[in-house]
Amino acid sequence: MHTNDYKAIKAAVITVSDTRTEETDKGGRTVISHLEESKIEIAHYSIVKDDYEAIQAVVQPLLKQVDVIITTGGTGVAQRDVTIEAVRPLVDKEMEGFGEIFRYLSYTEDVGTRAILSRAFCGTYAKTVIFSIPGSVGAVNLAMKKLITQEVFHIVHELNK
Repeated sequence: MHTNDYKAIKAAVITVSDTRTEETDKGGRTVISHLEESKIEIAHYSIVKDDYEAIQAVVQPLLKQVDVIITTGGTGVAQRDVTIEAVRPLVDKEMEGFGEIFRYLSYTEDVGTRAILSRAFCGTYAKTVIFSIPGSVGAVNLAMKKLITQEVFHIVHELNK
């Protein structure tokens, strides 16, 4: 199937950061750019603090409103990085392969052994897929070009069977 064979997709983009503003959010803008290039509608964009409850408060209502949620930032190992902890309890099924392949690609194409620090994550809830990716522009480009835009239409199709 080609992208044109799938239904239109609505997406939410959430940047997790204590310091970024709409003007300085290069990672979030890069996600949006890739989605727009793939003809995916941006139904929501926001910046949320690195805070468990704040992240859940934004993500949870979107699970019934959009087909795909992409969070960027807060996926490292620092104490303040809680995106994965906030998102994981909201999913029904985890797609471990996303994080595994993301780290492999990061290792071979970009950051070498520092790839083990990435906790990129993907899971589904009902008919929505959630991707949580690092916030750097390099990581966003890698995840969007090599993984998310390549598979998101098929994933959403499968979730709607």
